[in-house]
Amino acid sequence: MLTLLPAVIGTGLTVALALAAVRAGAFTAWGAAIAAAFATIVVVVGGWPFFALLVLFVVASVVATRYGFEEKRRAGVSEGTHGERGTSNVVAHIVIPAALVLVGAAAPATLPAYPLAVLFTAALAFGAADTFASEFGVLARRARSILTFRPVPAGTNGGVSAVGQAWAIVGAGATATAGLAFFHATGYPIIRPGLFLAAAGLAGFVGCQVDSVIGELFENRGQLTKGGTNFAAMLASVAVAGAGLALVGAWTVP
Repeated sequence: MLTLLPAVIGTGLTVALALAAVRAGAFTAWGAAIAAAFATIVVVVGGWPFFALLVLFVVASVVATRYGFEEKRRAGVSEGTHGERGTSNVVAHIVIPAALVLVGAAAPATLPAYPLAVLFTAALAFGAADTFASEFGVLARRARSILTFRPVPAGTNGGVSAVGQAWAIVGAGATATAGLAFFHATGYPIIRPGLFLAAAGLAGFVGCQVDSVIGELFENRGQLTKGGTNFAAMLASVAVAGAGLALVGAWTVP
C-alpha cells in the first residue's frame, strides 16, 4: 500500500487520466467516474506496477477500439457512438482486478504477492485478448461459430476468426510480458518469471475463448449482457491462472 504522498499523487493522476479519457471520447462521464474510483483502489492499495498495467490496458483498448472505427460503424459493430466505453464495459473489466488487490492486501496469507501479481495480470490479459480479438478480428469480415464452426457474420457473439485469434494471442502475451516487466522493475517478488508469463498469458487467451462460448450460449439468447459475459470470462481467466499456480505448487513464496 502506498504511503500518503504517493497515494495522493496516484489519486490525482487517476482523476486526471479519467478526465482526459472523457475529453478524448474514450469513456462516457459515468464510465470514467467508475474507472477512476476503482483505479484509485488499485494504485493506492496495490501500488505502481498494478496501476501501470491497468493504464496500459486501457490505452491499448482505446487504440484497438478506434482502429478502423468508421468501417466498424458502417458495419454496425462499433463500440458506442464514437468508440467510447460506458458503465457496463468499465465495471466488467475493472471490478475483478480491484477486488484481487483488496484481497491481497487484506489477506496476504490467502493471496500472497506472487499469485496476486499473476492473477491480476491474467485478468487484464483476458481483457486485452478479448478486446484485440473483437476490435481487429471483426475487420476480417469472416468468422465461424466457436461451437459449430459454421460461418457467422463478423461481430456475432461466439464468432471467431484466424485474425481474431492471432490478435488474442498478441493481446494476452503482450499484457503478460508488460506485467512481468512492470513488477520486476519495481522490485515486486516475481519468483518464477517463466511461470508468470505462461500462467498469465495462457489464462488470458483461454478466457477469451470462454468469452466466445458464453457469448454464443447465453448472450445471443438474451440471458447475459455483454458486460456480464466479459465479467464471467475474466473470472474464468483468473480461475485458470490460479489453478495453474496451485498445480505446480507456486501459490506460496518459498
